[in-house]
Amino acid sequence: MTSELTVGTGAGLDTADMVLNIGPQHPSTHGVLRLKLVLDGERVISAEPIIGYMHRGAEKLFEVRDYRQIIMLANRHDWLSAFCNELGVVLAVERLMGIEVPERAVWLRTALAELNRVLNHLMFLGSYPLEIGAITPVFYAFRERETIQAVIEEASGGRMHYMYNRVGGLKEEVPAGWTGRARAAIDQVRRRMPDLDSLIRRNEIFLARTVGVGVLTAAEAAAYGASGPVARASGLDIDLRRDEPYLAYGELSVPVVTHSAGDCHARFEVLLDQVYVSLDLAQQCLDRVDQLTGPVNVRLPKVVKAPEGHTYAWTENPLGINGYYLVSRGEKTPWRLKLRTASYANVQALSTVLPGTLVPDLIAILGSMFFVVGDIDK
Repeated sequence: MTSELTVGTGAGLDTADMVLNIGPQHPSTHGVLRLKLVLDGERVISAEPIIGYMHRGAEKLFEVRDYRQIIMLANRHDWLSAFCNELGVVLAVERLMGIEVPERAVWLRTALAELNRVLNHLMFLGSYPLEIGAITPVFYAFRERETIQAVIEEASGGRMHYMYNRVGGLKEEVPAGWTGRARAAIDQVRRRMPDLDSLIRRNEIFLARTVGVGVLTAAEAAAYGASGPVARASGLDIDLRRDEPYLAYGELSVPVVTHSAGDCHARFEVLLDQVYVSLDLAQQCLDRVDQLTGPVNVRLPKVVKAPEGHTYAWTENPLGINGYYLVSRGEKTPWRLKLRTASYANVQALSTVLPGTLVPDLIAILGSMFFVVGDIDK
């Protein structure tokens, strides 16, 4: 005897829910994530993000690498925010060792952290429209990325994994005249950003795909521990640069960009507006660097050992709050270094945001959660 089963046609027929895997190679470009969806027709009934396909065991490797080597590992977990990743680790180690970093290094670090934030945001500002069918913005975004990339590469020698932070400061002094060239690059990007802005922010097709789609309420964002642009687009007014200042942020006025809609478009707009803020902050830092002289690092012993104890440092990374819990037993390697990453918390929220939406909106929502899978799997 055979029985017929009608799957997912909707229209009032008796249908069975369909279980669909999106991934582990998903249509977006930010890494290997798997979504297990239950569908009724084209409507998502439930969504389960399944992670771990990229897991490289970074937290375990920290335990067998010394305090210079762990910077390289941390550098890579969010490959779009490498400078900021390094920064969180060295801040935790410096705090545990009681190291006071030279003032010139503090301001240079702040400038470079903001430039790295611009690079991160420009990548998403180009790739997000690309994921929902708009090819032109990515060319504008990469033009601006290359302009900023050139000055960071000149200082650090790296394009993606800078390895420019060191425990106690920076690897070396920036080249002669670098601050002037960095300032010129910032001016150039600020002048040309309206090209990208006007192309996409009010584009009617882009609006149709993003406005009112994938709404994450402020309460849901807070419950999942979402932070950064994702949380601020839902109306959560949180930014560690202003609320818990580190580096030189205590001496800067940091405007915090928030929106209340909590949809895909609000998340995109927060990212876009933050680029302007970061360019201004980086310029202020460079102006201050020009007024300072002196070293950019402190001399360290050949073998760096953090005293026994534990500490927690957190930073406002481009994608949200990153935390670094460091435990030392007085040896040259950490006993434990636990990472709290922004992408991990942001992706959790997909299980709440996706149910009730349609499959065509899936990629629009997925791309707007601004995650890097290395930052989830660590």
